[in-house]
Amino acid sequence: MKTLLIIAAVVIALLIVKRLFAGPTLAPQEAEKRVASGTALLIDVREPAEWVSGVAKPAVLLPLSDLTGGRSKWKPFLEQNRDKELLVYCRSGSRSGIAAGILRREGFKVSNAGSFGAWQSAGLPTRQP
Repeated sequence: MKTLLIIAAVVIALLIVKRLFAGPTLAPQEAEKRVASGTALLIDVREPAEWVSGVAKPAVLLPLSDLTGGRSKWKPFLEQNRDKELLVYCRSGSRSGIAAGILRREGFKVSNAGSFGAWQSAGLPTRQP
């Protein structure tokens, strides 16, 4: 019983730490407003296999694995959009939190736009890639 309580406490602690690293999340409606104003770009950092379930209509598709790897897609995108706010989202908001942290450390203005599910639940437009 004691072992189960310790395991449960560790799992809960890991989930809390994971959520803390994701940082504050921007509401989907606010993300849409910033994109519509032309001051921000929405980026889906999920992996290509996940995009088949749909993406936010205005999203640029740039996987987190490329940001943390060779940057074949991210590098030219970042060079062309240094003046824009970058709004990143993923499936749950965790990977977008990681991406936001990386980009923030590199001097970009970035916000975690949370999850694709939140975008869908808000009734915002989606598309098939």
